[in-house]
Amino acid sequence: MQTHLTPGARAVTAMAPDGGRQGHGAVHLARQPILDQRGTVFGYELLYRDGADAVRCDDCGDGASASVLSNAVLALGLDTLTAGRPAFVNFTRGLLLGDAATLLPPSALVVEVREDVPVDQDVVDACARLHDRGYAIGLDDFVAGSPAEALLPFVKFIKVDVLDTSMDECRALAARFRPRGVRLIAEKVERAEVVDALRPIGYQLFQGYYFCRPTTFTASPMAGQQLAYLRLLAALNREDLPVSALEELVKADVSLTYRVLRSVNSAAFGLRREVTSLRQALLLLGRDRIRKWVSVWTLAGLNHGQTSEMLAVALVRARCCEALARELEGCDDDNAFFLLGLCSVLDAILRRPMSAAIAEMPLPALVKDALLGQPNVARDVLDAVTSYERGAWDVSTRTLDRLRVSVLRLADAYADALQWARGLDAEVPAC
Repeated sequence: MQTHLTPGARAVTAMAPDGGRQGHGAVHLARQPILDQRGTVFGYELLYRDGADAVRCDDCGDGASASVLSNAVLALGLDTLTAGRPAFVNFTRGLLLGDAATLLPPSALVVEVREDVPVDQDVVDACARLHDRGYAIGLDDFVAGSPAEALLPFVKFIKVDVLDTSMDECRALAARFRPRGVRLIAEKVERAEVVDALRPIGYQLFQGYYFCRPTTFTASPMAGQQLAYLRLLAALNREDLPVSALEELVKADVSLTYRVLRSVNSAAFGLRREVTSLRQALLLLGRDRIRKWVSVWTLAGLNHGQTSEMLAVALVRARCCEALARELEGCDDDNAFFLLGLCSVLDAILRRPMSAAIAEMPLPALVKDALLGQPNVARDVLDAVTSYERGAWDVSTRTLDRLRVSVLRLADAYADALQWARGLDAEVPAC
């Protein structure tokens, strides 16, 4: 099965064993969030391909793929990829029999047996060995009565494709496995209503597009605080914004003023005396750092009540679009592209059409047109990023070719964006 990746997925390129970037054989590694009933990220499914034109990992290349996966994890660090949560990794027969699971510790891995793996005694024995060593086993696209039934004594997770499984079948699977302590994962969930239907019958985990797609639209006026946040978000990313104007924007929100002053006076900043002037704090911190921090705080305020993964998507896109903008010939405003990525999930956060979500924002015309789907260079950059993050690497490569940007540059930008977003937890004071 080729797993469909959502806007929450990520992709990075692994390093070759000698430390150099691999050429045609570069591996592309992506992640897709698995959410619990509260919308909190429980774990990430990791997927990998041996090139931008590859669509699946075949048995003939399992050994090489496992080796490259190991290199990718070592290059970025497993914690950067999963933030300390379990990594769900698809395993073929070759990977199972070759003990590839031992590349990662049991506490960090869920061995996901693909639905196309022929279940014979060798596969059963391999799963039994992994189970005895403390590894969690999951079944992908499980169908009742299939040969995968032989693996059930060792299974902790079962994935159910809700697009191909009727609600009656979903209910029967829940009734069968919930008493056994097996955790059911509904995958390919594309609508929030499906979550609402599956949650009461025993499905605990969900994977799919629903969390990053607006499901309800409203014609009511946007709340004043939301408007203020949106305008601040746009103003922060103006290239010509003077410090005096930035000061006025921050002063208009007491909580932002407090956060800026607290940040500059924190032990991490290392000042000898307390700073009580907002103007001085802004000058000390610098416009770029303030832009980054306040943008995060602002988007977090807009995202209140939504899944935190949506904010993570926005931050990684923003950083990546900004990096790609620097590669474009004649582009002298990468801040606009940071704003482009940051605003690309506003429709889902605000639960409004994108046209309504950005109607009150004084955005650059290039950014506004791109967010509304109009063809321009900014739209190409955003399309390259979003297609790459959902695993459509061939589509992303074609888009980058039009922009005259290497796909490896995008891979590097994604690796950097993942690490940057992960680092915000420690660097940016809490909201």
